[in-house]
Amino acid sequence: MAHWLIKSEPFKWSWDQQIAAGAKGTHWDGVRNHLAKKNLMAMKKGERVFFYHSNEGLEIVGIAEVIREAYPDPTAEPGESWVWVDFAAVKPLPRPVSLKEIKATPALAKMSLVTCMRLSVQPVSDEEWALIMGMGGL
Repeated sequence: MAHWLIKSEPFKWSWDQQIAAGAKGTHWDGVRNHLAKKNLMAMKKGERVFFYHSNEGLEIVGIAEVIREAYPDPTAEPGESWVWVDFAAVKPLPRPVSLKEIKATPALAKMSLVTCMRLSVQPVSDEEWALIMGMGGL
């Protein structure tokens, strides 16, 4: 199974809101980048994702799970083919992991969060996942 990272600005959709959505979860919308779309389309039900607060906080705050694979975005303009994926919160990280910490960790220097910071949906390698889980207290 693959691992991922999804980014959200807390004032638009926060980790607390994701938790409040409960087991039914919520769709991930607003993606208008082709590489991010490709990543969403690669996600499989049951895969785990880091939930990252962007712009405010700049930290990985929790773990979510894919509960529905990619399906057409009903808000897409005619002729566009954007997608949504549904996620449900699994658990918060006992200790959020900041971007500053990630950048200071040599083993994470090639992580997409460091090398392609603007991308809102990113793959996370097994090694990166394990290291961040440890940094976050899991």
